[in-house]
Amino acid sequence: MTAAIRFKLSTMMFLEFFIWGAWFVTLGTYLLSNLETSATQVGVAFLTQSIGAIVAPFIIGLIADRFFPAQRILAILHLAGAALLWFASTAESFDNFYPIILVYMILYMPTLALVNSVSFRQMQDPSKEFPPIRVLGTLGWIVAGLTIGWLNWEQNGNLAMTFRMAAIASAILGVFSFTLPNTPPVKAGGSTSLGDIMGLEAIGLLKNRSYLTFFLASVAICIPLAFYYNFTNPFLNELGMESAAGKQSMGQMSELLFMLLMPFFFIRLGVKKMLAIGMFAWVLRYVLFAYGNADANYWMLIGGIVLHGICYDFFFVTGQIYTDRLAGDRFKSAAQGMITLATYGVGMLMGSLLSGMIVDNYALPAGGHAWQNIWLIPAGIAGVVLLLFLLLFKDKAIANQTSGAPEVPELQKRVV
Repeated sequence: MTAAIRFKLSTMMFLEFFIWGAWFVTLGTYLLSNLETSATQVGVAFLTQSIGAIVAPFIIGLIADRFFPAQRILAILHLAGAALLWFASTAESFDNFYPIILVYMILYMPTLALVNSVSFRQMQDPSKEFPPIRVLGTLGWIVAGLTIGWLNWEQNGNLAMTFRMAAIASAILGVFSFTLPNTPPVKAGGSTSLGDIMGLEAIGLLKNRSYLTFFLASVAICIPLAFYYNFTNPFLNELGMESAAGKQSMGQMSELLFMLLMPFFFIRLGVKKMLAIGMFAWVLRYVLFAYGNADANYWMLIGGIVLHGICYDFFFVTGQIYTDRLAGDRFKSAAQGMITLATYGVGMLMGSLLSGMIVDNYALPAGGHAWQNIWLIPAGIAGVVLLLFLLLFKDKAIANQTSGAPEVPELQKRVV
């Protein structure tokens, strides 16, 4: 891969996640403050991500993989997305805002797979070449949060500007995508079944009791995850934290650090301990939020944010590696598609609906919310998921696989 292509792919990845981070982090605060919505409506707005995640495989499987080059579809989706984000910034009510952001997320979520597809097709060794490029995406999210904090849009009530900033970045990426390396469809002229699109080829993995336990835990842990994504920014702003979006970017900084440390921990701890530590971090994060404040316990708020690296990397990244190893070469893509659909689709959808109703239930008559009661609920959910996981996840073959030993034939028989 030439330096020019590497630069283009890195720029693409930076803009891709800058766009998302530019408006998604502060969406809850914008809706509650600017459009004066209920928390339930905030949850409904956030579940557009889940709807987009469910629809995305169909767009990729039925269109991108068969008819058009990936970079052209990426360009068209981002140019359309730019217009939608700009219109979203002008919406004066939730009824006008919601259909715009719903259509936008249906168009945006497929681009997450498209940028990966464009990248992988240019690489000889993705395991070595992809991480340095993907890390630019996390950097883009961080820069978006720091920009919002630096411009004080949260304190000044100018969060509509976040959508316009994202719209400009989306337009730039849309035009820039036409210059990306040609990435022709991989199944031109072929057929794609519903099972291919939804990753149903990998359904046999669920016959493995330990993988079934992990799969269900992944769906369940996305319920407390939705609390974090949907209501952390409104919570921090309500408590009076300055530049909350900028402070939240420390979560992505933590994610970068622990991503680099993953190989060290993975070899020494193995899958079960890594997953368990990740889930325990969820419990700890929400307890810190429950008892934190902007005064003496300010450190608890920062600690809860910084734990994002352990929460995400130790559970989701470890889970992706675990899934990849069990699936084998034949079912790798299908297995990753299945777990993504289950977590960001089904799990986050349930979490978005539940979190909104709970936050509304703990709204105070004088204004604000009983946040301690609210945060202890996702802490409890994560604690129950962790306990059940520790009791039921007992696959002895995993130790051999995580240590680099040859795969166990009996495990392969049960899985495939």
